[in-house]
Amino acid sequence: MQKVLNAAELKQLHKIELEMLIEIDRICKKNKIKYTLIGGSLLGAVRHKGFIPWDDDADVAMLREEYDHFVEACEADLDKSRFYFQDMNATEGYRWGYGKLRRKNTVFMREGQEHMPYEQGVFVDIFPGDAVPDKILLRKLHKFHCFCIRKIMWSEVGKNTDKSIIMRILYKCLSTIPEKTIKQHINSFIRRCNKRNNDLVRTYLFPTRKGVYGYQREWYNNTEDILFEGISLQGSIYRAEYLKRKFGDNYMELPPAEKRQCHPVSQFKV
Repeated sequence: MQKVLNAAELKQLHKIELEMLIEIDRICKKNKIKYTLIGGSLLGAVRHKGFIPWDDDADVAMLREEYDHFVEACEADLDKSRFYFQDMNATEGYRWGYGKLRRKNTVFMREGQEHMPYEQGVFVDIFPGDAVPDKILLRKLHKFHCFCIRKIMWSEVGKNTDKSIIMRILYKCLSTIPEKTIKQHINSFIRRCNKRNNDLVRTYLFPTRKGVYGYQREWYNNTEDILFEGISLQGSIYRAEYLKRKFGDNYMELPPAEKRQCHPVSQFKV
């Protein structure tokens, strides 16, 4: 059953997400891993000094080598009494090209994902930044390739949720591609592209705005303390440049009231 979280539920959700952000920060500091808040979390830090009141998720990012280091560090340092980590290499049936740190003994299930075969607790998204080609034609081809593999991975959800009958049929066909095959292809693609230390990086299986191919590598590498709900976390020193590219020049302006909405969920328990 679809529902939209109310203000009290969003506060509960934000409290748990803040716990996970603090845990990510702790692990990264202990292991000298560079990360930055991104997306709505970085916008929230700049514009609201914390969570955007109607936002229902939290996002951090790090370059691929830092991400791989973080995954290894979680094995030894993650507080497994409270949290668990998922990504496509560690979790069967997981269809996202980035990791999620989740809170045990919670449920946060997005609409249309009820059938996915893995545990779905409250989460923070952890995005790896992988290299994007330098030449514009190669960037266009690379972006299309990323679009295609993202749709294949998404097909397990899209075959049930897309509003178009034609798209549901297409997703149904794409979902027959073996999970092992597409994940092997993605990992090979990542290794091949990261052989060069290119200027731009992005998360391959997460969309970018039209005309945006990625973000400067140095934006991930150069961070400083930034207050988020009164807690010191890490944010890019180039956050103004990042936020303009991500959200447009008017990122400090509040959206119209009708657009201040979170994603619909089918199950929520904290």
